[in-house]
Amino acid sequence: QVQLVESGGGLVQAGGSLKLSCAASGRTFSSSVMGWFRRTPGAEREFVAGISRSGDNTYYADSVKGRFTISRDNAKNTAYLQMNSLKPEDTAVYYCAARGGFRLATRAYDYDYWGQGTQVSVSS
Repeated sequence: QVQLVESGGGLVQAGGSLKLSCAASGRTFSSSVMGWFRRTPGAEREFVAGISRSGDNTYYADSVKGRFTISRDNAKNTAYLQMNSLKPEDTAVYYCAARGGFRLATRAYDYDYWGQGTQVSVSS
């Protein structure tokens, strides 16, 4: 099993940056594909970014491409989401998620483990 804890959320002005971290416990982090999702009230979880087990392959939602960067450090059992040029529409609770296998996935139900989420608020 993998337990995930997000941190790094907060309030930032439009155009600012935040870096989210996702600390994983358990010995299977390096064999897990990682993803970041976000959810606003009343909406489904939305895929943001995904990264392969080695970190060599990444995938982004069109809405964040060029502004967000996903990365991981398998030695530290941690995944990251660097968010630049933030916009008010990026305001959401951000979740990290993990799944076994090799395939990058963009659907929430493809992921087995989830963190509790961290709030990101962007003011205009």
